[in-house]
Amino acid sequence: MEIEIAATPAGNDASEARPVLRLTNLSKSFGGVQALDRVGLQVGRGEVHGLLGQNGSGKSTLIKILSGFHAPDPGGQLWIDGQEIGLPVAPGALREHGLSFVHQHLGLIPSITVLENLLVYDLAIADRWAINWRAEAQRARELFARYDIRLDPLAGVSRLSPVERAQLAIVRAFDWLQRTRGGKGASGLLVLDEPTPFLPAHDVDVLFRLVRDIVRAGTSVIFVSHDIDEVLEITTRATVLRDGRIAGTFDTAAMDKRAIVHLIVGQHVDLESMRPPAKSRGARAATIRNLRGGTIRDFSAELVRGEVVGLTGLIGSGYDEVIYMAYGAVPAAGGVLELGSRSIDLPTLRPREAIAAGCILIPSDRPGAGAVPTLNVTENVNLAVLGDVSRSWALADTKLADNAAALAERFDIRPRNPALLFGALSGGNQQKALIAKWFQTSPSLMLLDEPTQGVDVGARAQVFSAIAKAAEEGATVLCASSDYEQLSAICDRVLVFSRGEVIEQIAGDRISKSAIAEACYRSA
Repeated sequence: MEIEIAATPAGNDASEARPVLRLTNLSKSFGGVQALDRVGLQVGRGEVHGLLGQNGSGKSTLIKILSGFHAPDPGGQLWIDGQEIGLPVAPGALREHGLSFVHQHLGLIPSITVLENLLVYDLAIADRWAINWRAEAQRARELFARYDIRLDPLAGVSRLSPVERAQLAIVRAFDWLQRTRGGKGASGLLVLDEPTPFLPAHDVDVLFRLVRDIVRAGTSVIFVSHDIDEVLEITTRATVLRDGRIAGTFDTAAMDKRAIVHLIVGQHVDLESMRPPAKSRGARAATIRNLRGGTIRDFSAELVRGEVVGLTGLIGSGYDEVIYMAYGAVPAAGGVLELGSRSIDLPTLRPREAIAAGCILIPSDRPGAGAVPTLNVTENVNLAVLGDVSRSWALADTKLADNAAALAERFDIRPRNPALLFGALSGGNQQKALIAKWFQTSPSLMLLDEPTQGVDVGARAQVFSAIAKAAEEGATVLCASSDYEQLSAICDRVLVFSRGEVIEQIAGDRISKSAIAEACYRSA
């Protein structure tokens, strides 16, 4: 089933030429669950095609079928460069036909060098019994220079920044595509499966310049994302999946954000107009005094009970460092946290002491710093309350399972299977699981870093609701975010940082996405 909301404009060579990829009637069921239902997709030559949808909409299943990880149900058809390819297709055959993939976690090996990662396909798959490392290092330098990427081929990947890792993964996939295609005509199709969720806005811009350069070289791109603004910026056309079916395919230039949200969710959700109800200032709940460390020169703030305070600024302004120092995850050079009747010296604070005082942190790196991906959902959500739910001398498995099931229902964690590994959940459901884990402890101070990063539009509204409910119940929330729309939806005050200091406070009715953006860039 293929639904066209807006046709590609006449005269567009990408639409008139033979499509790079075309699939029809693609279906996939898991037991009694229909993950994909007669899905169709067409990607033109030189096109960046967006793929949007909520968690559980079928995006991941579609990409896994294209990459050869899943076999579809009988009846689907796939054409690459006009040649029909039998399904299922072995991953090696897909590369031969010109498909290359960059998945969300990039597939890099941190313990080896940039060059070794660049050549990992050669080392693992290709029949190369000898590699001229000096020549390959020079080729890598020329490849990186071509796309204005400052990477040392001999550097360890563990020392790269997140955006440098993403650049390496994308260039590696493109390089492999070019080398395997050789003189076969078309430059192939690069599938970018959520490459940006853990990147700040500045780094996303850097990555998009690389994507545009690759497209100018003749390669088509499928860009999978939760972020509607990113899709509107980088794509030519986009397709929305909802409940395993195509909800619509459209030219991004002809669509606005509100209409896309409606397609994704199936109903009207206006995130931009969401604002928390006006609150009267309550009693003081927490105070941070004279915090110093990292980029932060001197930060002080008095926080009241039930208040949601946002911290933001441009990259490098230091706003995101505050919450980690306030939790003891990163050492502070100076400062004091007053929480209730307790006064805590921040340079000596450790996370265990912060938790004991009623302070919790939900970091932006959910699988890496907020959970144990190799444990299941039940084990992860119960970590904070083992002593309350279980016995001190032995784990009460039934009680732990019952608590996890109740939390999954309350916070809408999908699928409703707490026995699943935490790492198998989508980004949005990982976030809801972490919120469930910590909110059940009734913290007095909640520290959040990018709470909806990589979370789809439907789950965003659920996360917003959970934060609002915690504030209603008396928690004080300090939220660091580069997402101005998110801040305008949940915050009572927003503190804007520049060069390690607060340069503006926006409060109450003055808070809006445009007002926050203006304050941030005015300080640049």
